[in-house]
Amino acid sequence: MKSTTIVVTAAIALASFGPSSVAFQPTSPLSITHHHHPSPSSSTTLYEYIPSGFNKQSWAAFKSKEVEAKKAKNLGRMGPKGFQSRSMQSFQEALERGEAEHLLPVFNAKQRIAKGELKEEDIPYMQRGGAWDNSDVRGAKKKRWLSSDKEYADGGFKKSQSISILGEGQGLDWTGKRNKTGPGMSNVKPGKFTKNYQAPNVNALKNGGAAEKPKKKMFGLF
Repeated sequence: MKSTTIVVTAAIALASFGPSSVAFQPTSPLSITHHHHPSPSSSTTLYEYIPSGFNKQSWAAFKSKEVEAKKAKNLGRMGPKGFQSRSMQSFQEALERGEAEHLLPVFNAKQRIAKGELKEEDIPYMQRGGAWDNSDVRGAKKKRWLSSDKEYADGGFKKSQSISILGEGQGLDWTGKRNKTGPGMSNVKPGKFTKNYQAPNVNALKNGGAAEKPKKKMFGLF
């Protein structure tokens, strides 16, 4: 009976160590197979949108024509774009010379032109959507250009394209980093603050820059 029990116990012990012994056995190296897939971009086909009624050539010609038309309009220019104006400086100079006057809108302009009461150049250029020198009206007498008009047309108008609240120029020095200009301020560079700088208070400004030391109070009460 004892021998039978020993045999059964030994069999159970071997069975329990069986999987562990297999786990420590060397295994054959794994074989990895690489699959090469084509990238999505290589199989993508792009199509151009062409509206109905156009082919590829006519659509390209139409887009090119639109680009040229936008360049002629100068959409990036500041100010009104329905007419061609002159600078305020040129207008003032011409006004003092008697060559310009303040323009007022004309009522029933088209009807009066049709009746022959007025000519097209008699309508203010801003109202008719033309140019200040009447160059938009065929056969009309052209107004004389001043030197300031030529300077304005040659790029001087860009001086007015400023973010300054003063109308022209660099604007206010909000950061204090620009050199100071003006009477008695030539080549004055902005000051630099030290590490322990303290802004003056009202008392310091009243005393000519010397900060007033606070008086010691007894027990912080008197």
